[in-house]
Amino acid sequence: MIVVAVVGPTATGKSDLALDLAEALSAPGAPAEIVNADAYQLYRGMDVGTAKVPPAERRGVVHHQLDVLGPLEDASVAQYQAAARADLEAVDARGARAVVVGGSGLYVRALLDHMDFPGTDPQLRGELEERAEREGRRALHAELERLDPQAAASIGPHNTRRIVRALEVIAITGAPYTANLPRQEYVRPAVQIGLDCDRATLDARVEARVERMWRAGLVEEVAALASPAQGGHGPGLGRTAARAVGYAEVLELFAGRDEDAVRADITANTRRLARKQMGWFGRDPRVRWLDAGSPTLLADALAVVEAADAGTLPAPGSEPVRRSLGS
Repeated sequence: MIVVAVVGPTATGKSDLALDLAEALSAPGAPAEIVNADAYQLYRGMDVGTAKVPPAERRGVVHHQLDVLGPLEDASVAQYQAAARADLEAVDARGARAVVVGGSGLYVRALLDHMDFPGTDPQLRGELEERAEREGRRALHAELERLDPQAAASIGPHNTRRIVRALEVIAITGAPYTANLPRQEYVRPAVQIGLDCDRATLDARVEARVERMWRAGLVEEVAALASPAQGGHGPGLGRTAARAVGYAEVLELFAGRDEDAVRADITANTRRLARKQMGWFGRDPRVRWLDAGSPTLLADALAVVEAADAGTLPAPGSEPVRRSLGS
């Protein structure tokens, strides 16, 4: 069964649409299930600041990949890929529809597309780094150019870290480095529905979301997670969790920053995140864009799913260009 993914920038209503779709696409004895693709909603306790749908508001729809990490753990795209793909397999085996929802572009790609994560070899990497010091990075780049000209042209001769990584991957896999790069090619049938809105509307939505989060207890949530050394009274926020928009700024509040300045920073950084997300998803011609504010949004989304199921969706790039977030 075709996987339905709801993607796009933050504050466009992806979670609400995913729930609506899950209800509408459920069949007798095979209710649709949701698979999260938001990197920070993986964390237990990070609820308010990630706009995680509370259990009481999930309408009885089963959710996967929520609350699977402790706040001190570092999220791994490779681990997420394995776990979330297993969820898709299990949902499909039950004869049910999977609805993926999230704005973390790399996680969406890792789940839906051909994307491999070669391992690492510390000894080999150390040897390559030592060679870079001894022979110079241009010597390693010349070797990469011989083994994988496309990778060498893409990386260039000045980025030692990426040159070393490319040579490490080639040695580990026995294949060109470029063979392991993600391709816009689904590993299982899927359709992506993107939610779009104009900049002024999105900015207003972001501002309203930050206000709701503040009232809902964002500061208290961060305090309950952060360690005493971070200004809280909890176990601590790890490197990844502490970088999340909202959490990073509240940690600065605990360090003595002005509250109004912190709230303004959260709003500005959330807007910046939304533009970054739109840039990521906007480069994927397979995304079918819909107006997030349309009164017929659910019907429009169901029409996309129906066309995907029937194999009648227009080829990527053949539809009118979507409205730009910055227009």
